[in-house]
Amino acid sequence: MTDVFPVCGYRRRPYFLFSGILGTVSTAIVAITIGLPVSSAVLCLVGISTAVAIADVTIDACIAKNSIYKPALAPDMQSLCAFSSSLGALVGYATSGMFVHHLGAQGALGVMAIPPATVVFLGFFIYELKARQHNVKEKVLNKVSGAVKGMVRTIRYPVVWKPSLYMFLSLALSISTHEGQFYWYTNKTPPNPGFSQEFVGLVHAIGAVASMLGVLVYHKCLEDYPFRSILFYAQLLYGVSGLLDLTFVLRWNLALGVPDAAFVTLEECVSRVVGRVRLMPMMVLSTKLCPPGMEGTFFALLMCIDSLGTLAAKAGGAAVLRALRVTRTDFGRLWLAVLLRNVLRLATLGVIGLVPTADQTDVLVPRELLVSSSSPAGVADEEEEERLQLAMLTSHTDDV
Repeated sequence: MTDVFPVCGYRRRPYFLFSGILGTVSTAIVAITIGLPVSSAVLCLVGISTAVAIADVTIDACIAKNSIYKPALAPDMQSLCAFSSSLGALVGYATSGMFVHHLGAQGALGVMAIPPATVVFLGFFIYELKARQHNVKEKVLNKVSGAVKGMVRTIRYPVVWKPSLYMFLSLALSISTHEGQFYWYTNKTPPNPGFSQEFVGLVHAIGAVASMLGVLVYHKCLEDYPFRSILFYAQLLYGVSGLLDLTFVLRWNLALGVPDAAFVTLEECVSRVVGRVRLMPMMVLSTKLCPPGMEGTFFALLMCIDSLGTLAAKAGGAAVLRALRVTRTDFGRLWLAVLLRNVLRLATLGVIGLVPTADQTDVLVPRELLVSSSSPAGVADEEEEERLQLAMLTSHTDDV
């Protein structure tokens, strides 16, 4: 099998360059153009999201490949990436308000072009081994065909489709009520909290710090637990922690003598820590399901499945809020939506049997896939060429 997205060997540069250029151009258009039509603005936002997704799946594919060859390091690599992601979120939350205040909305959008521009910089300066260019069109077609056949073959194995189904259900059943809760947070009509948007941004920044703490908790304490055990308790805590939202919406925190600001900060920290601890094993599990030779392609497929789960959760949450007639000004039944969300989170435990009982350092890919993709002639030739070029690079470095 071969990878239609061969991003783990010596062809990462084009993906980083394309991602960076697409993100920079899309962001610059939104920032510079005044009175941009809605259709064009939506297209630019899609371009920004696409650029982020390309860079993200490029890195994740490399992690998936390294997780196959160094399975004991899979949890550590995911912890490092998650910590970096949370750190980036913290920087974004902490500086966004300042940029909007000093530069205005358009200026703040212009600052958003800096991160994708740095990806372009990385694309130019990252070391790449030279790839042979003969029969490029035929090679690409063969890779696409092989990747599609490989994905169909791989997803048929129960050890692959069962955990994939669990991850989809876990995300889809956790319906999103954030839109209704945000309007409730910022509504100044008593007894609503009436938070300012600046305070909500501050709470999210504190939540990013809590997310980093969740990564550290997973890295230091939970990497050695089997997949099923850690996902069971993480999902259980995820459902129970949602009761904090219910307590806040029903205003029971005031009866307990806890101010709104303190309680919402506590709730955000707890939900971020638990959410990160729940997400980390699923990311490690995803990397473990990718067969050698098509890590990027299959990991992208798994991320598409997860994205569909997230989309289903948002659509389901919107449908529930609409059915309960929760609007920007009427929050009388918001607590029912939060309660239903918590029940669905706990209901996910009913399908925990889909998750394997293997340890997080075990190899989950079926032996047949490992054997069938271990020594294709073309891959062997490319690996030999890569070794020769690395040897030449090492020799040159030693001479210097």
